[in-house]
Amino acid sequence: MLALIATLAIQALATMMVLAPPVFAGLAAPEFGVNANHIGVYTAVVYAAACLSTGTSGGPVRRYGAIRVSQISLIIGAAGLALLASASLWLGLFGAVLIGIGYGPMTPASSHILIRQTPPARRALIFSIKQTGVPLGGALAGLIVPPLALPFGWKGAALAVAAASAALAVACEPLRKSLDDDADPHAVGGSRLFAAINVVIGQPALRRLAFASLTYSAMQLSVGAFVVTFLTVHVGMALVAAGLVMAVIQAAGIVGRIVWGWMADRLISARQALALLGLSIGAMGATLALVGPAWPLALVLVVAAALGAVALGWNGVFLAEVARLAPAGGAGMATGGALALTFMGALVGPPLFGTVVGLSGSYRAAFFVAAAATAIAGLAVGRRSS
Repeated sequence: MLALIATLAIQALATMMVLAPPVFAGLAAPEFGVNANHIGVYTAVVYAAACLSTGTSGGPVRRYGAIRVSQISLIIGAAGLALLASASLWLGLFGAVLIGIGYGPMTPASSHILIRQTPPARRALIFSIKQTGVPLGGALAGLIVPPLALPFGWKGAALAVAAASAALAVACEPLRKSLDDDADPHAVGGSRLFAAINVVIGQPALRRLAFASLTYSAMQLSVGAFVVTFLTVHVGMALVAAGLVMAVIQAAGIVGRIVWGWMADRLISARQALALLGLSIGAMGATLALVGPAWPLALVLVVAAALGAVALGWNGVFLAEVARLAPAGGAGMATGGALALTFMGALVGPPLFGTVVGLSGSYRAAFFVAAAATAIAGLAVGRRSS
């Protein structure tokens, strides 16, 4: 339980650092001299750095321990947010790189802890609960950042989140003795990123899942990056209300991850669940695109909850299926390779979304395009068996 609480808190704060800037993007963009839809560039920079750091985190975790790597990662991310608060374009981009470097090792480090601490009979549930740290962090960003940004400005909100992350890093120090007891100071080397990707691409079932996750993550991150700006600019919603919508999306994702994991264990196969998720994400993404100024807030929140339950609900099922299909003894490497491709979706999705917005002048068109791509990926997964 201690390991679960620690890894859940670390994941939530790391995700909050990533998603806080999209929440205050509308306030910060003029000071950077850019348009708010350029937040997709920020997201791409973050996930490019995360893609590299997650694939090379194996060596540091073995050598220094998973808690120590998590502490360092939290501090690196906090430094990145502090640089972002400078309102300097180039320092902000470097800050985005640091946020991504800090975010990448969180899942490999937490998996390293939980695989040793969790009985096999409870492993799927514990991992699913831990994965709720991602939407939990997003919900915290939606609920906390707007109320901080209004009285203290977006810079104050960024620095507050950075301070919370640094404080958590310090608070984790007493856990090192018990949770980093397997650290090997003589361990060298890191994970081989391209070898891990080759393991995934070389097996058809894993390849289909990984490329579906690329599309799903592109949609997931596009929603996280643009929903607040879409609602404030296109729909005319107040910032705090738009933040509430984002929080509902993320909170529904917490429930969705657990429910979809249970369904994939009890009712339908993981492949069927992932196919149904892709179709559902497409349908609810298209529904979000239809939201307009005349829609009551209650109806928008219902759409947000339905979207969050699927757009953020697929990750646990995906990771469990990757582990099942991995070669014997290669679950760690296969997971790393699959996550690298997942992060590539997060890398390219928001910039492409922003490009469609720029070319069409419409957030609605961008949501329709992203929804169609996700639905097509769902059909592809469902058409062939694993």
